[in-house]
Amino acid sequence: MTITLIIIITTIVLFVTSKIRADIVALCALTSLIISGILTPGEALYGFSSTVVIMMVGLFVVSGAILQTGLAKAVSQRIMKLASGSDTKLFILVVIVTATIGAFISNTGTVALMMPIVVSMATQAGIRPGRLLMPLAFASSLGGMLTLIGTPPNLVIQDSLTGAGYAPLKFFSFLPVGLICLAVGIIVMLPLSKLFLYKKKKEKDKTPNSHKSLEELVKEYRLESTLRRYKIKSSSAVRGKTVAELNLRRIYGLSILEIRSESTDRSGLIRNVRQSLAGPDSILNEGDIIYLTGDTTIMDKFAKDNNLKRLDSNNMDFYDIGIAEIVLMPMAKLIGSRLKNSGFRERYDINVLGIKRGESYIQSDLPDEKLQSGDVLLVQGKWSNISKLDDQETDWVVLGQPEEQASKVTLNHKAPLAAIIMLAMVATMVFDFIPIDPVTAVMAAGLLMILTGCFRNVEAAYKTINWESIVLIAAMMPMSVALEKTGTSAVISHSLVSSLGSMSPTILLAGIYFTTSLLTMFISNTATAVLMSPIAMTASLEIGVSPYPMLFAVTLGASMCFASPFSTPPNALVMHAGEYTFTDYVKMGLPLQIVIGIAMTFILPLLFPF
Repeated sequence: MTITLIIIITTIVLFVTSKIRADIVALCALTSLIISGILTPGEALYGFSSTVVIMMVGLFVVSGAILQTGLAKAVSQRIMKLASGSDTKLFILVVIVTATIGAFISNTGTVALMMPIVVSMATQAGIRPGRLLMPLAFASSLGGMLTLIGTPPNLVIQDSLTGAGYAPLKFFSFLPVGLICLAVGIIVMLPLSKLFLYKKKKEKDKTPNSHKSLEELVKEYRLESTLRRYKIKSSSAVRGKTVAELNLRRIYGLSILEIRSESTDRSGLIRNVRQSLAGPDSILNEGDIIYLTGDTTIMDKFAKDNNLKRLDSNNMDFYDIGIAEIVLMPMAKLIGSRLKNSGFRERYDINVLGIKRGESYIQSDLPDEKLQSGDVLLVQGKWSNISKLDDQETDWVVLGQPEEQASKVTLNHKAPLAAIIMLAMVATMVFDFIPIDPVTAVMAAGLLMILTGCFRNVEAAYKTINWESIVLIAAMMPMSVALEKTGTSAVISHSLVSSLGSMSPTILLAGIYFTTSLLTMFISNTATAVLMSPIAMTASLEIGVSPYPMLFAVTLGASMCFASPFSTPPNALVMHAGEYTFTDYVKMGLPLQIVIGIAMTFILPLLFPF
C-alpha cells in the first residue's frame, strides 16, 4: 500500500509541475507498478486493449473526418449565427448543446462529435479553442446526469437499488439533478473560463509566419477575375477532343487550368469529384467542367463558338489540386529563361498561374515571360507534386507548407456522407434494439470514413489520432487495479464513511460525494461507482435513512470529476487540442467539483428525502 501511495503522489506532483509530458509520466508510473511487483505485465497493459481506449482511437478518426469534410464548419456556422457574435452566448450554447447530446450517448462520443465543431467555431470567433474545449468536456459529463443511460455510474446505482429490493429509477429520474448540475456548471464555468482559459489569438499567429490561406492567394492574384468555368454538353463541339487538338493558346490565347468531373448517386447525397490538370492528351468528355483562364471576353466567344455552358460560380474548390507560392533564388538556373522553357509542367506536372514581381502581378502572356531573381510564382498542381517542388530543387523555396495546407482543405463534397456515417454511429449508441456494441460502431464508423474518401488518404486519418491522450488514459487505467489489489481504495472509503456515519445524514452524504470524487481522480468513474455503491447502501441502512440520496451522491461524485486530465476520457481528449496543463484542470475543475458537491449536499435530500 505504501509503495502504491508513493507512486501516486509522485505522479500527481509530476503532473502538476508539467516539466515532463503527461503521457511519459503515466508510463513511468505504470512501469514502476510493474517493477515493484504490484501489477503483473498483463494487468498493467490491459488499458491498451480496453474498449474505452479503442473507442477513443476510433472517435479521433471520426472527429477528424467531420473536420476534414467541412461538416464541422457548416454546423458551427449555424451555432455562430445563434450566438450573434457574443462570446457569452457562444459559451452557453456550446455547453447546452453538448450536455443535451451527452444525455443520450457516451460522454467520450459526445466530445469527439463536438470537438471539431467547437474548434471551428473558436477559429471563426477569433479565440483560442482552449477557451471552449475544457467546458465542452465538462459539459459532456454534466449532460450524463440528465438521463439513466447518460453515464455508466447511473446504471451502477440502479443495479444496487434493484439488487437490494428498492424501486428502480426511471429514465428521467435523473433530470432534476442533471438540470441543477448543468445550471451550476454554467454559472461557475463562465467566469472561471474567462479568468483562466480566455486568451485572444496572439498577433504573431496572424502574421505571415502562418502563411497565406488558399482564399487569400486567390484574392491576391485576382484569379476569380481571370477565371471562368464551363460545362461540356452533349452538343459541344469540343466533346471527345484532346486539349492539344483545341490549340487554345494559339487560336484564342486561353489556357485550360483544370478538368473536373462530378457525379452523384440517385439520392443526391453522395457526390464524387475527380480533378486533373489539363495535359495535351487530356480528352474532354460530356459533363466535364473546364476551368479557363485568360481574357473573359474571348472566353465567352470560345464558349459560344463551341456551345459550352457557363457556370455561375468561379470558386476553385480545392481538393486534390491546390495552389502555392514559390520564390526564385538569386542563383537559380531559370533566371533569364522564358517560363515556357522552365520545365515546371514537364517535370513536375505543375501550372504557373501568375507571377508577382515586386508590387506588380503578371498574368497575361505568361509563357513568354522571362523569369527574374526574386520572382514569386503562383503554381497549381496536385498537393503531392507541390510538395516535391520543395524536396528536389534548390533554385526556389516553397512558401508555406503544402502538406499542412492540404490538410486544411475541406472535402466538402463528402460532408453529407460523413453526416450519414456519424448519425448511424450515434443511432447505434442511443437505441438498444440495434445489436451493435458501441466500440464496434465506432470502429466501423472510422473505417467507413476512410473507405468512402472522407480523408484524402489513410495517412491523413492516422494524423488525426492524438497518441499522447491515448497513452495517457491507457497507462493510467491500471492504477485502479493497483489501488484495489493493495486495499488502498477500500481503506480510504471505509474509514471516511465510518467516521462520518455517526454524524448527521447530511454530513455522511457530503462525505460519500467527496470520497467518491477523490477516488475518481485515480480510478475510472465506473470502477469507483462499483466500489462505493455497496458502501453507501450499507451506510444508509445502518443509520436508517433512504439509500436514494446516498447513491445519487455516489454517481455524482463519480461523474463530476473535473480536477485532472486523466479522471475521465473526455478530459484527456481535449487536453492536447486545448493546449492544457494539469494545473489548468485544477484551476477550472476543482472549484466546479467542490461547488457541485456543496450544492448537492443540500439539494439531494430535498429531491430524495432521507
